[in-house]
Amino acid sequence: MEIYSYFRSGTSHRLRIALALKGLSAQYRAVDLLTDQHQGQAFRAINPQGLVPALVLDDGQVLIQSPAIIEWLEERHPQPPLLPAGAEDRARVRAMAAIVGCDTHPINNRRILEYLKAQFGASAEDIDRWAGHWIAAAFDALEALLAQDSRRGHFCFGGRPGLADVYLVPQVTSARRFKVDLSRWPLIAEVNAACEQLDAFRNAAPLLQPDAPA
Repeated sequence: MEIYSYFRSGTSHRLRIALALKGLSAQYRAVDLLTDQHQGQAFRAINPQGLVPALVLDDGQVLIQSPAIIEWLEERHPQPPLLPAGAEDRARVRAMAAIVGCDTHPINNRRILEYLKAQFGASAEDIDRWAGHWIAAAFDALEALLAQDSRRGHFCFGGRPGLADVYLVPQVTSARRFKVDLSRWPLIAEVNAACEQLDAFRNAAPLLQPDAPA
């Protein structure tokens, strides 16, 4: 397999974690967002949307959109699972992932922030405030959900990392980049610290990718 990725992309980051948790490897193909390589004809032939990540399977099929790819991983490589067994528990975990993947990351995405700068003259400080506002709203909700779960171990759900952790950790990395004070969310910090002890999360970190700046 091949993963088309950008080192700082949150969606690429979550897919790298998911692959690692499944014990799968993929050849890294860097797509430089800063030079608009993702908008070029060569990459759009792979993903017409012009977004990372994309996963090229061994038979040449291309999968796009990290939620769809991660669901494919769960279906094709069910062990170890990223989702718990019970339907209600699976819904809970999917909801935590969706708070990040549907409600938070999309409006902190690079193309949104670039549009805010280009069309509305947003400064770097404006961008940090924008991103921080939406991240804080998400983390307030996630912290409350974590606090409600009496069965929770060191991770978002249960005693092993799963789908919610796959989404949360890249968003914590993004929060730090936007200068968000994480001290308000001790349970999120605890989960993130537990994940950072695992190779699957450590090795997927943005600054350890081949295209990260030296």
